[in-house]
Parts: sequence; C-alpha cells; structure tokens
Amino acid sequence: MTPSTTVHSPLRLYGRSGELAIVETLLGRLAQGDGGALVVTAPPGLGRSALLDAAAETHRAHNHGPVLHVTAVPAERHLPHSGLHALLGSAPGPLSVPPERVLRSGITPDTLLTLLRETGADRPVLVCVDDAHVWDSPSREALGFAARRLGAASRAAVLVSSADETSFAGLPALRLGPLDDRAAACLLESFTGKSCDIDPGVRGELLREAAGNPRLLAGLVGHLTPDQLAGRTVLPFPLPGGESVLDAHAAQLDGLPAETRTLLLLAAAAQEHEPEGTGADAGLLLRAGNRAGLGATLLDRVLFGPGGIPGVLERTGSRVHFSHPLLGRAVLRHAPPAHRRAAHELLAALLGQASAHQLPALVQRACAAPAPDAVLASALEWAATAPRPYAERSAALTRAALLSTDEADRAARFAEAAEHARLAGDTGRARALLTRVAAAPGTPVPGAVPAGGLTRFTRGMLALRDGPATDAREALLAAAAHLAPHDPARALAALLAAAEAAWAGGDAIAYLDALNRIPERPHDPAVAPYLAGVRAVFAGRMTEGHELLAQCLRAAEAGEDPWALLRAGACALVVGEAESACRAGARALAAVRSKGPEALLAHALEQLAYAELRAGRHARARAHALEGLHAARRTGQSNATTHLHAVLALTASVEGPAEACAAHADTALAGAGPHGLSQAATLATWAVARADLAAGRTGEAAARLAPLVRPGPRHGHFGIRMLALPCYVEAAVLAGHDTEWADELADAVREFAIWTSRTTDPHAPAQLARCRALLAPADEAEARYTQALAHHDRAGGDFERARTQLLYGQWLRRRRRTREARGPLRDALVGFERCSARAWVDRATGELRAAGEAVDAPAADAGPASALTPQQQRIARCVAEGATNREIARRLSVSPRTVDHHLRNIFALLGVRSRTELARVMDRWS
Repeated sequence: MTPSTTVHSPLRLYGRSGELAIVETLLGRLAQGDGGALVVTAPPGLGRSALLDAAAETHRAHNHGPVLHVTAVPAERHLPHSGLHALLGSAPGPLSVPPERVLRSGITPDTLLTLLRETGADRPVLVCVDDAHVWDSPSREALGFAARRLGAASRAAVLVSSADETSFAGLPALRLGPLDDRAAACLLESFTGKSCDIDPGVRGELLREAAGNPRLLAGLVGHLTPDQLAGRTVLPFPLPGGESVLDAHAAQLDGLPAETRTLLLLAAAAQEHEPEGTGADAGLLLRAGNRAGLGATLLDRVLFGPGGIPGVLERTGSRVHFSHPLLGRAVLRHAPPAHRRAAHELLAALLGQASAHQLPALVQRACAAPAPDAVLASALEWAATAPRPYAERSAALTRAALLSTDEADRAARFAEAAEHARLAGDTGRARALLTRVAAAPGTPVPGAVPAGGLTRFTRGMLALRDGPATDAREALLAAAAHLAPHDPARALAALLAAAEAAWAGGDAIAYLDALNRIPERPHDPAVAPYLAGVRAVFAGRMTEGHELLAQCLRAAEAGEDPWALLRAGACALVVGEAESACRAGARALAAVRSKGPEALLAHALEQLAYAELRAGRHARARAHALEGLHAARRTGQSNATTHLHAVLALTASVEGPAEACAAHADTALAGAGPHGLSQAATLATWAVARADLAAGRTGEAAARLAPLVRPGPRHGHFGIRMLALPCYVEAAVLAGHDTEWADELADAVREFAIWTSRTTDPHAPAQLARCRALLAPADEAEARYTQALAHHDRAGGDFERARTQLLYGQWLRRRRRTREARGPLRDALVGFERCSARAWVDRATGELRAAGEAVDAPAADAGPASALTPQQQRIARCVAEGATNREIARRLSVSPRTVDHHLRNIFALLGVRSRTELARVMDRWS
C-alpha cells in the first residue's frame, strides 16, 4: 500500500491576523489587571481550538499568570457540574473550592466569580474553555454569569469557544469565517512543505473541497499519496479525509426534530443537480416536502418565512441555501443510505414530470444509483447538451463518468466535464476534473473523442487565459494533432487558439505557423476567408487581404456566433476599421451575455474595450475594461486581467490621472513578463510613454518608445509597432533628438507612410502628415500641419485632432507667432475637454497661457506657490520633478534663458535659495 502524505503542523495561524489582534487586545488588558470575556464562535474545523491554544500559549510565554485551559467532553454533557470540575482541575495550584466538592455538590455562579477573582489576585488568570457548547447546562450558566461580571481590576479573563453564541448571550463574540484563498493556499503549503510539488489542478481541488476549513484541508492532504498530490496518479472520488469534520457538522443537527432533518436531507439532495453554490429551488422542495408528508407549517416557515432555520438553512428569493457549504455535504453523508437514495428518487420523480427537467432528473437518478450503471451514464451524456447551461452539463458528465463501467469511457467523460466546466468559467473545477482523467486501456464509445486529445485541448485553453503564452501554444498544437482524426471542429478551434497565443506573445512566425496548419478546406467554411486574408496581409498582398478580411467581417455580422464575431472584430482591427471592430465586438458581447459561454465574457470585453480605444472612445473603453477585469478575476483568467490593465493604462494616459496610468501599467507589466505577453507589455509601455508626453516629459517618452519601434531584440509587438510610431516621432522631436536621430526618424516615417498606404485606418493619413510636419523644415511645416488637420476633418475623432492642433499651436508659438498660435491651442483645449482627455488639458492650458491668453483654471488650495503665475508654477513643478533648465525649456517650448529668469523670480517670491528647497515647497503645496 502506498503511504499517505505526512502533514506538517503549521507553526502559525494563517489568515487570522485580525482575530489574533482582538484576542491580544483582551490579553493586553488582562496583563494590566483588567478582566473581560470573549466568545469565539465558528462551525467545526475553522480554528476555534487553535485560537484558544494561541491565546493560552501567549499568556504563558509572557509569564503573566496562571492559565485554566480545558476542552469539553461531549460524553459528560449530561453530568451536572462536570465542566466546572474539569476546569478547576486544570488549575496549576490548590483552590479554595476543591474540584471534588464541585462534582459532588455543585457550585453557585457567584461562588465561581469569587473563585476566579481570588485566583487572579496575585497574577492575572486566563480561563480558556474549548467547545463550551457541549458542557453541561449548570456549568455553562455559571461560567456565563461569572464572565459577564469580569471587568476593570478583576484580574481574570474568560475566553470561550462555542459552536454558537446562544449559551453565552450578552458576551462579546468573535465569529470565525472560512479562510480566504490566499491563507488557505499558505496553509496547504505548510502541510506539505515547500519541497512538495503539488499539481495546480490537485491544489485547486483540495482548496475547493476544504472550502476554507483548516481541519478539513489537513484531513484531505493527509489521505493523499505524494504521487496523487503531484498529479501522477488519479485522485479518488470523493476525496477521503474529511469525514470527521463532516460528522461534526452533522452532529450539530442531531437535536433537530425528525421532520426538520428530513427537509434538510431533501434540500441537500436537491442541490446535487444545480450549479455549485446556487442552492436549491424552494418550489421543488415544497413539492418534495408535501410528497414526503412533511407538515405545511414547517414547509411554509422554512421555505417561505424570513428566518429559514437559523444557522442552518437560509432563503434568498426562490432559492434555499445552507448557511455553510459543508452543511449540505454533511447532511448527505450522515443520512442512512436508504434515506438518501429515497430522497434522490423522490426528486427524480418530481423533476421527470417536466420535459425541461430531464437532465436534472437523470442527475438525481444517478445520485440514487447504488452501483455503476452504463445505461444511465450514457443517458446522462446524451442529455448533457445545449441549451442546458455549461455548468449543468459539466455536473451531469461528472456523474456519467462516476457511473461508467469502462475506464476509457470514464476518462473521456471526465475530460468532457472538465471542458464544460472551463466553458462555464469555473477554471478551478476544470483543473480538478482533469486530475481525474487517467490513460485508460479500454475502448471508448464509437465516435467519442479520446480523453488524451480533449485533455490537452482543455489544458491548452486554460493556459491561454491563465498561463505562459508559449506553453498554451504548444499544448494547443499537440491537442490539434490528437483531435484531428476524431473531432475536426475542436482541432480547428485548437489551431485558432494556438494562433491567438502566438499573437499575444508577439511571435509572428508562430502565429502564421499555427494558421498554416489549418487545412485549405477547414471544418468551418467561414474560417476560410479569414485564413486567406491573414496570409495575404502577411505576404504583403494588402488589397487582396483586406478584401478577404472584410468578407469575413460581413459574414460574421450576419450571425450570432460569438467566436466568429470576435474573429471578425480582430479582422476589422487588422485592416484598420475600428468602427466595424466596435460593432462586431458589441454583438459578440451581447451573444456571450445571452447564451454564453461564461469563459468568453472577459475576452469579449477585452476585445471590445481595445476596439473602442482604437476608435477614440476612451470612456467606453474604460467602462468595458473595468467590467472585463471583474469577469476575468471571477473566472480565473489572469492573462485577460493583464491585457485589460494595459487597456486601462492607455485610457488613463488620455483621461488621467498619471498615477492611475502608472498603476495599471505596472500591473500589466508584472503579469506580462512571466507569461510572455508581448502585446500587453507593449500597450502598457506605450501608455506610460503617452502619459509622459502629456506631462511634457518628452525625453522619458522617447526613451520608452524607441525600443518598441526600432528593430532589435527588445522590439515591441508586431501588431502595435506602427500604432505607437507617431507618438515616438513626436516625443523624439520635442525632446530635441530630431537632429541626432534624423536618419532613424526619417526611416520610421517612410515605413509609416508605407503602412498608411496599406491600411484603412482613418487616422493614419493625418498622423503621417503630423509626423512629416514635425520633421519638416520651417518653410514646409505649416503646410504639413494644415494637411494633417484636413485629414482629421475627414476622419473625425477629437483626441487625435486636438493633439495635432496642440503641436501646431506650439510650433507657431516657438516662432513668436503667439497671436496666430492661440487659435489652434484654443481648439486643442476644447477638443481635449470634449473627449475628457484630462491628462492633456493641462498641457494645452499651459501652452495657451504661454501664448498670452487667460484661461480659467480650477481653484487651488491656498499656499505659498499660489502666488506664482501659471508659467512660474509649471516651471516650479518641473524643478520639483528633477528636470534641468534645458529639459524644462524643451518641455515648455521656451529658451533656457527664459527658464533661468523665471526661476530667479520664483526663488524671490517663495523665499527659497535652492532647487531642493523649492521641491519641498512644491511637494507640500501639492
């Protein structure tokens, strides 16, 4: 027999810092001579005992005084005063009331209070009673009476753990909840040791099954072998090791009336065919309760009354939930097998009366089956199809796998269940189900997909959304090879997803390689123009490629397939039709919200947000990106989270504030690095550079953008490089590199001109004219700016037009044509305000003031710097940021001599003598 894993006891409490702080406050007051009481309540296994142990150990470690520490014994709950007898017997020295006398004749509550005060007379005493709810009634009442009267200068504190607060009403209570995911993961690592390599799917299954219960987690880990933990052998179903915790939960319900326990069994059984965490249908339970002969009063009170069964069963609308997820499992485990089967059969009969509930009825029949049943397993698999939700299909396929008599069928059905869980957005369950797929020697059902190919496909799709892009691509390519003979539709999906992974990683060669593996006549004919169009674009046949991709876009817009619509949106972005991309993205999002799958929601929101960003709709892009973040976090898609933070960084580079742009960009870069997400990294870097441009930090912007647009090992994403190039030219010229980098900038503009001739992006011609204006000699620049503005008039879009007007006005002001500069600068300010480009409004306002026009500004807080003129304030802020006079001059389009003149006046007005003192003044004023 393979030995199980040794569970190492944790050296500290995980996820309980807040609770420990409350206990330490009680102990701190006790050390000062003031008593008190605290009742720690929680369901079994959540750490009540560990918290009391920690408190007792702390009190002893500081040598503050004696500790009376006892754990209640359930077998003595009917023996009067047995609890106090055990408590007083734990005292380190003799007491004025011997424990033997307490057991013989009892003790009054006031006598116990006096005894505790006497015990703490010399040194503060801590009383710890674990599981006090199973003490005998007289002991509980006496301890509660004494605890309520321990206050200032009493030198005694009582710390009690109990399943509920009813026995100690009126005392301060601390209720423990389940551990959060991070704390549970740390606890799991402490059990197995850092050297143990736990498979991610196994880790997810253990954390899911434990539901934040430390004792249950320890039991589950202790019953698995090292090979099972590492994912080398299949996990058992159900996972062993949680019996004691479930039995403890069930024991709390033993005192309930028989009818109430029957209703709880029906409620627990009714959850089995529902998606996890959604509870049971109150209407179904009402019919089941009536059929089982339960009283109408009980059913009305529990199912439709406001209170349900306090601490056990709660009602939310038409759904009924157990107060703790382990309670339902405990009820099913604790019920006699015959009663449990009867409950499932009753529910199956009721559900079978409606054709719409055939799948739920089959699941209930499966729960009632005493042994594997190949016929029932096949019926479940056949019924687990659309339009049933993906989560329900996954649950049904899981039951079908458990009922399978053939190992190959079992593996294939577990693999299908994992894929449907992934589509439902439940990545944790998908990974857990994959751990149950084993290479089976049997022969699968004719026409069925082998488990190996589908497992590779699901793992690859999971990695695409939550793993390194290269890993996802390789897994999906392998999956496509395995699936091609059996499931050409999924093989095609695998190759398209592999291409998506290569795109996210910025590998153009791998992207084309994945697409080139798709047959000339793909399983889905609608994919053919997409493939041909992309191949033509990459081969330089732009006209042909754009026509084919436009054909793909038109075909997808005629249907409601979310995958086709998302593919069409990508086509539109490739050819530069941002408006078409927005339409396709909006329709894809509507389709996903209407019919699923949930796993596609974050990706749909991400693509729509990016399309809106390209179309200049920054506010909409931000709203959809924020919604996408919630969806990505809910469904465990860290790569989508990374991409969405990059999109939010770009919107913040327009809307501001700069701090938000930096925060989103930092998060995106932190996620992009480990997973090789070149697209997200490029977008994030571009966003920070654009924020630098808005703030006048042109040198920093040029330094960030240069590696993205230049050839070389640090180049940016191949699909974004041209989009960022106009920013790079602007930053380089404004930073004074137009002479030093003249040849490089000229080459970049020529390349951008070629790209402009091949794209239908309406903004590209205006951006090209703007770049040429920046590099043109003085006698040509004005005509170039005029040409750029004419292109903007045809293309629309406030933000890009306002940027050109800002640069044009700045160019005019540099040539001392300040009166002429005010018109473009005023138009730029209005344009930025119209599109809520707050990060750029300040720059336009400063330029307009420098041109001699008064501009209203928001009222600032009174302070020393408020006495400065707007131009002096801008110079002072630049100094506070560490800029030199020459750098400030470039930012503000003035001469270094003008900066020096303003600085002397600033020093005199503020009474400072150095740039360091000025930086401190500006920091305080900010």
